[in-house]
Amino acid sequence: MALLIEWVPMEAPKTRRFRRAVMIPVLLFALLCAGALAFAAKHIAAEQSAYSGPTAAQCVPAKLNVSDVLPRTDVQVAPLPGSYDAMPETQISFLGVPARDLVGITTTGSFTGAHPGRLEPYSQGDGASFVPDRPFRSGERVTVQGKVRTEAGLVPFSYTFNVAYPDPIPYKTELAKPRATPPSGSVLDFHSAPELQAPSIDVSTDGSNTTPGDIFLAPYSGPGPDGPAIYTQQGQLVWMDPLPGEMKATNFQVQTYEGQPVLTWWQGYIPEQGFGLGEEIVANASYRQILKIKAGNGNLADLHDFHLDGADGTALMTVFRTIHCDLSSMNGPKDAAVTDTSFQEIDVKTGLVRREWTAVDHVPLDESYSSALQSSTLWPFDYFHLNTIDPRGNGTTLLSSRNTSALWLINDKTGQVIEKIGGKKSDVKMEPGAQTAFQHDAMTVPNGDISIFDNGGSPFGESYSESESRGLIVSVDQQAKTDTVVLELKHSPVLKAGSQGDVQLMSNGNWFVGWGQEPYYSEYSPSGQLIYDAHMWAVHKEFETESYRTYKFEWKATPYWSPSIAAQRNGNSVEAWVSWNGATEVASWRLLGGESAGRLSPIASANSSGFETALHGESKPYLAVQALNAAGEVIGTSRTISPS
Repeated sequence: MALLIEWVPMEAPKTRRFRRAVMIPVLLFALLCAGALAFAAKHIAAEQSAYSGPTAAQCVPAKLNVSDVLPRTDVQVAPLPGSYDAMPETQISFLGVPARDLVGITTTGSFTGAHPGRLEPYSQGDGASFVPDRPFRSGERVTVQGKVRTEAGLVPFSYTFNVAYPDPIPYKTELAKPRATPPSGSVLDFHSAPELQAPSIDVSTDGSNTTPGDIFLAPYSGPGPDGPAIYTQQGQLVWMDPLPGEMKATNFQVQTYEGQPVLTWWQGYIPEQGFGLGEEIVANASYRQILKIKAGNGNLADLHDFHLDGADGTALMTVFRTIHCDLSSMNGPKDAAVTDTSFQEIDVKTGLVRREWTAVDHVPLDESYSSALQSSTLWPFDYFHLNTIDPRGNGTTLLSSRNTSALWLINDKTGQVIEKIGGKKSDVKMEPGAQTAFQHDAMTVPNGDISIFDNGGSPFGESYSESESRGLIVSVDQQAKTDTVVLELKHSPVLKAGSQGDVQLMSNGNWFVGWGQEPYYSEYSPSGQLIYDAHMWAVHKEFETESYRTYKFEWKATPYWSPSIAAQRNGNSVEAWVSWNGATEVASWRLLGGESAGRLSPIASANSSGFETALHGESKPYLAVQALNAAGEVIGTSRTISPS
């Protein structure tokens, strides 16, 4: 702003006094305007820099692995005090006291000022999240203040965290193209369910003493559609949910919710960078989806791990988020990005984030066997790559980090790393054969040992051609500080799964292994003898089917939809094909026929013979089918059709 003042000849002393009286406030106003404009220009410049994105953003806190507990209280907070990786949409989590004991919570952004919001309690009654009414701004420092009611009175607190510059991975949508025709024998074809085209299974070893149950996998990259699927041990399909387009599923298994067995799986989009952007699905024993559990704080759920605690209504999930980061300390670019892998504990009923742990806040970047040299904003430095969360129930959680080739034990109360097993500078001595490379699925078994799917590979300079993947059970002696091999589960011929895979302890002591990138799954005796082996159809890379994990569970279900029927007339006879995708209790089928849709009677019957059963009977204008259980009771009826 500029003030234009026109000077004129002074006509009289009285006039001069009048003009002097007018000019003093005008000049003062001009000075005030100039100061205000200078302040505004500085403030606008700061805000514009926040919007434009960093040229060298800090993502690692000044001090790593600090406690998330507020001093003089029992309250855990997230984001972590002093951190630089909070999302703009973050809520402020307070865990450890009832919501009523959190008093006067305020949040203030260094760019955006005060952020009013609401304190929303967790359904478990042990905390609350302060949910701001609007997002924070990237690059600003947020100050959180309030008081915690304790037995000693109100304890005031004040801490800060910093908001990251998100670097979202773009969705890569391929042009629509027809799916290649599956090679002969590669998929299962059904007259009554032509849309399924599930991978065919070749069972090569089916010995005695295997554990009862069905096979749970989520095939992708194969000739048919992707999606969660259940098979019998003999390779017959039980259920499949074919997913549309580029959508994929992983980590398909049986868990418990509110005392009942449920199906859970991750579903979403997998970018080339190797993590998931999606949500967790929970379905009941009729396959009806009862929950879709999403990540919080502006993130999407990752594909790697998910634990549903039906007793207290919480869920643990992995979350991968990419943020701008100066990687010059790792010989990488200043203007790059890092994949900040984390896990969140979600209150299922409210969707609130109870707890969040992030690798960047606790683990140094140089622990990685990955290189930051070629990192960019499109290909972030994936230095940690969390793939397993194992809540132990003793106040600790075991994490598996693929790209550090190590397991990390954290304190549930403080979030701090208390022990590292393997990798660079292990806290325990790795006895011969105990070191893993790019491992997956590290789980604590009831006797305290740890089962691991060891992918093998070359993080230490060995040739990958000389390595092999294996199931591995180790024992960590906390007094002697040693990690010793208990059992190795190997495959013949040798399998080399560059990624994915899992090891599952069965109820009878057997071990079930899913080989991840290799399309195999196997069962071993307690002593490590191979007693069962099968694989999905795979001949060449174009149609090589994978499943991130493969499990074995007992499962009973009656779908909420009706059985399916297809039929073809052949003169005076008719052939019908019937199936009920997902039904496990069908013992036999009854074919109904009649001259009208409203008057049908039995014309044929047959025992169930796998996923699809064929029935033959007298040709009728209208047909339907009934599914019967072992007691001969009708448990499902198809729609009525007119055969072609």
